[in-house]
Amino acid sequence: MAERHKNRVKRQVRIAEVDEATIRLHIEPLTEGGYVATSRDVPGLVAEGRSITEAVEIAQGLTRKIVESCLEHGDPLPLAFNKLRKPPLDLLIPVGVR
Repeated sequence: MAERHKNRVKRQVRIAEVDEATIRLHIEPLTEGGYVATSRDVPGLVAEGRSITEAVEIAQGLTRKIVESCLEHGDPLPLAFNKLRKPPLDLLIPVGVR
């Protein structure tokens, strides 16, 4: 039991040293309106929003929850968080025009 707690603390320290990780999102329009965002980098991530921006924001929050759950239960982190990148970064982000 103490060993498991020790491993969890090590993982929490490791992730706490990093400010951000980058994940890829796949965004598709929904026929009923709105958008859905999924990610091969974070299994189980499915976020729906009325706009692309909202879908991205929801995906960010859900990703945080998934990572927190992994840390809390001692589960392995999604691979995207094992390959953490330091700046400089090249990112693609949506920018709303209308």
